Amino acid sequence: MLTTLRIKNLALVSDLTLVLQPGYNAITGETGAGKSIIIGALDLLLGERADRTLIRAGSDSCSVEAVFELPRGLGKVDALLDVNGLEPCSENQLILKRVFTAAGANRQFVNGSPTTLQVLAAIGRQLVDMHGPHDHQSLLHPALQLDILDAFAGLGSTREKFADLVARKRVLEAQKAALIVDEQTYAQQLDLLRFQVNEISTAKLLPDEQERVEQEFKRTGNAARLLELSQAAINLLGEQDDSLLRHAGELGRILQALQRLDIGATSLLASHEQAAAAWGELQSELRRYADTVEVDPVRLGQLEQRLNLIQSLRRKYGATAADVIAFGADAEKKLRQLESRDAELARLNGEMEKLRGEITALGGQMSAQRRKAIPKLAKAAVQQLRDLGFQQSHFTVAIRATNGFTSSGMDEVEFQFAPNAGEPARPLRAIASSGEMSRVMLALKTVLAAEDEIPLLVFDEIDANVGGETAVVVGQKMSQIARRHQVICITHLPAVAAAASSHFVVTKRQEGGRTVSEITLLDQSHRVQEVARMLGGQSDAARRHAEDLLKP
Repeated sequence: MLTTLRIKNLALVSDLTLVLQPGYNAITGETGAGKSIIIGALDLLLGERADRTLIRAGSDSCSVEAVFELPRGLGKVDALLDVNGLEPCSENQLILKRVFTAAGANRQFVNGSPTTLQVLAAIGRQLVDMHGPHDHQSLLHPALQLDILDAFAGLGSTREKFADLVARKRVLEAQKAALIVDEQTYAQQLDLLRFQVNEISTAKLLPDEQERVEQEFKRTGNAARLLELSQAAINLLGEQDDSLLRHAGELGRILQALQRLDIGATSLLASHEQAAAAWGELQSELRRYADTVEVDPVRLGQLEQRLNLIQSLRRKYGATAADVIAFGADAEKKLRQLESRDAELARLNGEMEKLRGEITALGGQMSAQRRKAIPKLAKAAVQQLRDLGFQQSHFTVAIRATNGFTSSGMDEVEFQFAPNAGEPARPLRAIASSGEMSRVMLALKTVLAAEDEIPLLVFDEIDANVGGETAVVVGQKMSQIARRHQVICITHLPAVAAAASSHFVVTKRQEGGRTVSEITLLDQSHRVQEVARMLGGQSDAARRHAEDLLKP
């Protein structure tokens, strides 16, 4: 249910917080008091166009915020939050907010997270259904009419199964489309894939090969210089007259003489011996290293060719050798699929033929169940319409088979209505009178209250062109719907308002030279006064009549 609606700087409203009640909420007030502002605020949360001329004079921005209590959650709302990356509900509260400014900025939020107007509208459509002269009427759309007929017929699980079959068929169609090409294109694809697979497989690349080849190429290319440098180092260590090792021998003799004179110099001689041993080991390592260096122009050429091949493959197939290998594996898979195209097409055609049979059979069952449910739905709707003053009305559901099928079946439906005897039934969307439309909506909502999942129904002046006993029936219908939904009804009829479980009145007052709209929840005594006003005044007769209407 909608628990709180806060409106700031919209038309005559400065800052209004409306705390709504479960069940049937009636909103009344003098003409021009600002009742329509409630509808305007909800329209904004449903994604309607923001009219910046409605921003309260002297203000830069307007905001509307709604808090919905969803104790059991709504699967479709939860799915919308998840798929759009929005914050989940905290403590079962869903918070919608919309802000727009005189400068043109437009922002919307769900549970504090910014979102698009389209997402806000999609969530709003799952929560609020509005009916009236300026409404957002879901029942006017043939696709949603089909949803309601199916809910009335108990086809929910069957439709889910049908939609699953259709989705599987579309996957198979996409796979088949990828295989079906003209022969020239088919041959070109085969040639290209075979060339790519052969080129990559023949190369026998390893994931880390490029780095190793580059290192060996650099070493082989510098072999002559490496030999020159290593031989120079060997000579410096011990192959020439003034080498380090010959000087080390002379140094050792000096340190021995020093030790003989001073036993404390023993550590110096030990350090010298360690250094001399290290230089000797270094000389041996240099000789071994020089033996491994080979000037090999043939090997150098081979390495250069290998590097060129790796670079060429990388330019064609990927940034690294690993990417090239992955590309080759994918190309090989595609090649196998194309080479076995005929067998794969045969398999796909077989599966699709089987699915078509299942879809046709299940779609036929759905059509039969729909046609069986239509007279029952029409009869129930006509009964409700008669209670609402359409004594000679006719309601039916036109159904026709489509050329193909969608995820909802193989039928199209449209609600049709004739308000008077002798008139042909016309599509519901073609009815011109808002009074007729509103009562048809109310009749259908009463019939379908058990199936309709939308938690909040808003009726804006549903009593247009209604009076007398019909007004009493309208109030009863509102109460009946409110057993399963929260209802907000803006009304001018006392009988309709008196049937509500909660009654709000909208008033205007002057504050600082400005007109301000306010809304108040009435207690029983003030409710009698308001219903008496709606009956024509505060006479004793009006008050007694009001008390009679408000009796449980």
